Amino acid sequence: MEYLKTPFKDLIICKPKLLGDSRGYFYETFNEAHFKDNTGLHVHFVQDNQSMSQFGVVRGLHMQGGVFAQAKLVRCIKGKVLDVVVDMRNEEPTFGKFFSVELSEENHTQLFIPRGFAHGFSVLSESAIFIYKCDNFYNRDFEIGVAYNDPHFQIDWQLPKDKMIISEKDKNNPAFAEAYQNLKAL
Repeated sequence: MEYLKTPFKDLIICKPKLLGDSRGYFYETFNEAHFKDNTGLHVHFVQDNQSMSQFGVVRGLHMQGGVFAQAKLVRCIKGKVLDVVVDMRNEEPTFGKFFSVELSEENHTQLFIPRGFAHGFSVLSESAIFIYKCDNFYNRDFEIGVAYNDPHFQIDWQLPKDKMIISEKDKNNPAFAEAYQNLKAL
């Protein structure tokens, strides 16, 4: 596995090394000891999640706060998504900024998202299956949402606006400033 630093502290792009032959390929998606040795970060995952979405779906931006904050390792195993994170850690110089990367079944790229980031993605292919590992359990009472279309970020979700499919819940997420206050209150 190759670990690529981003401008955001502890936000890491993970590129696996595929072993392939005429039968197909094999790769290790995560190795706790190798990850720690190469990044200096220790993470122990306790929950795996999977979603399937159709073209145009925008999910997010979501995070867990307080004692239920989560680090995640995310990847797309079918199709293609634009993965987006927003740094909600006010002690970091990247606070209030976003980062995006394409994750797909072709590039096998994964993104390690440390605690303190809101996360979302848009589906750029006909459909997508998205998997994420979490280092803490989900708790609805500690969920924070950030508006996907907050003008503070001007995120290009790489979709025509008339093709975006967004849940009612995500349409009602608060702007960044209010979401940050909600996070501080946890």
